[in-house]
Amino acid sequence: ALAHHVGCQFNKDECATEVRINPVEFNPTFMARMIPKVEWAALLEAANTLHLVEVPKEPVEGYECDKAFLRKMLHVLLEVEVLEGTLQCPESGWLFPISRRIPNMLLSDEETES
Repeated sequence: ALAHHVGCQFNKDECATEVRINPVEFNPTFMARMIPKVEWAALLEAANTLHLVEVPKEPVEGYECDKAFLRKMLHVLLEVEVLEGTLQCPESGWLFPISRRIPNMLLSDEETES
């Protein structure tokens, strides 16, 4: 069973044991189009947990033309990869391993029965 089937809601509390930065070519038009699609609260939590870049509480006014802001968003959204680590459910405390960038969100039968 997947974790969300038992009511787990993640707070993006990632314990990243291995992170890789992959440079991505900067395309300001692409990034400006991505910003409205971002779930900002989730991005803030993930960025704060990884301590890699400070993300503002909301998109800056006029972000479409703010290249510094767009570059920062490029970094946090596209360049940072969590290769190994753990996600933890704040409600149940269950740990879900991240291996080779893929989180294993499956629960055992015993976990779904409790």
